[in-house]
Amino acid sequence: MYKFMRNSNMNWSRRPVIYEINTTVWLNELTRDYHQPINLTNVPSKVWDAIAEWPLDAVWLMGVWQRSPLGQAIALDHPDLAQEFVNTLPDFVPEDNVGSAYCIRDYRVDEALGGEVGLSIARQALADRGIRLILDFVPNHCAQDHPWVGAHPDYFIQAKQQDYADYPSAYFQSGEYFLARGRDPHSPAWPDVAQLNLFSRGLRDALIQTLQTISKQCDGLRCDMAMLVLNEVFEKTWGRAVSEDTQQEFWSEAMAAIRKEYPAFLMIAECYWDTEWQLQQLGFDYCYDKRLYDRLIDGSAESIRTHVSAELDYQDKLIRFTENHDEVRANWAFDPVKGRAAAIIMASLPGAKLFHEGQFEGRKMRVPVFLRRRPDEIENKELAGFYSDLLKLVDDPVLRKGDWTLLDCKGWPENPSHQNLLVWAYRLDEEYRLIAVNYSADTSQGIIKMPWDSLREKSIYLNDSMHEQSYCRQGSELYDDGLFIELLPWAAHWFSFSSFRQTRKYSTRI
Repeated sequence: MYKFMRNSNMNWSRRPVIYEINTTVWLNELTRDYHQPINLTNVPSKVWDAIAEWPLDAVWLMGVWQRSPLGQAIALDHPDLAQEFVNTLPDFVPEDNVGSAYCIRDYRVDEALGGEVGLSIARQALADRGIRLILDFVPNHCAQDHPWVGAHPDYFIQAKQQDYADYPSAYFQSGEYFLARGRDPHSPAWPDVAQLNLFSRGLRDALIQTLQTISKQCDGLRCDMAMLVLNEVFEKTWGRAVSEDTQQEFWSEAMAAIRKEYPAFLMIAECYWDTEWQLQQLGFDYCYDKRLYDRLIDGSAESIRTHVSAELDYQDKLIRFTENHDEVRANWAFDPVKGRAAAIIMASLPGAKLFHEGQFEGRKMRVPVFLRRRPDEIENKELAGFYSDLLKLVDDPVLRKGDWTLLDCKGWPENPSHQNLLVWAYRLDEEYRLIAVNYSADTSQGIIKMPWDSLREKSIYLNDSMHEQSYCRQGSELYDDGLFIELLPWAAHWFSFSSFRQTRKYSTRI
């Protein structure tokens, strides 16, 4: 089927850049723009070319699987969702609701999107441009009209008729059985999905078989709410003891099955509640760094510095973001100047980086995963230029492969503003990069201690890509005394070091 060697058996970049696309919304807009039906079988080459202009390692096509007609109807009758639809689309009509991308009826590519053939064509188009494909997997729940509901009620959390009578919002009836709606331990039940029983041996086998099937169609998976199927979390949610034949963590079994055939298959965990380290140990390549996101929104520079002070082997397995389909748009969540500082921090840290289609253009409206379209918005060309420059800086071998170090920044008694400065550096052989960000609304100063004694006895040029300026310093001065910096509110330095003048390969206009 493919002209290329399977990407799933080839090593990924150490710190990949991933681009999320809401597949249904994206194809709907292409259909409108090209005045003809567009699905994954016939996306114009120049559209793929435009995506490939960004230095991306992978595209995550979110929401390609068959959605649930029953879930679609439930969503239309849900008052909160109905209001959200109208808030997003003032001209909303019922046909705009196609059901949740995470209320999956079957792991078959939706024929309206081009089906399995369309997905293979899209995968090939991306591969021809050096980009891999990531899809979704939902381990915790499925649609209430999924074939398993009728054929295998033992795959689900079951209840008594009285439970259903007492708590109809938490359970639903399927034939003679009463089954639980999906939920997490901290929230009410989700109205449109059925709760899978991860302590059922049959269900585990069926999920692993599903994973093996869909892994043939992509190069990696983003696993929805991956922490919910951890034994401890699942038992906390449902009060079930782990049965003898399911004592092993589900993810251990799943990883072994997938990687037996595709050793380099990429697994990403959407996760919360400090479960990141445990999921990394179970085999996930990257876990959501929601804590960084929250601190970028509401925290101080010190809270961010504390968070990123963990060991590099942990940091390198986090996936950083300032928006995705679950969060409000970055251009809405952040003041524009602060938003750029947050993007620089996120993009310059170790680990994977996740960007969301529309983020570069400055979209502000978050689109619920139920909708097939979104409102029109005017592109912010200045912001698009900023992101273009930022991604070029990130696509630097020193950042991709180098050793990362969190640096100390000192101040003096009468001036504590250095606490607003976040500073880290990368080294690859004798190439150095230093990033400093003032994450505050005040002008801040500090002295950065250099960790590299190899700078001694050299004249060093510090080329700042953020301001297109160069500074000359003696290496012994940098190492012994440190580098003094002063940054305006939300401003940044992005230094490359050289021992002689040269054209700055990564010079940009940020």
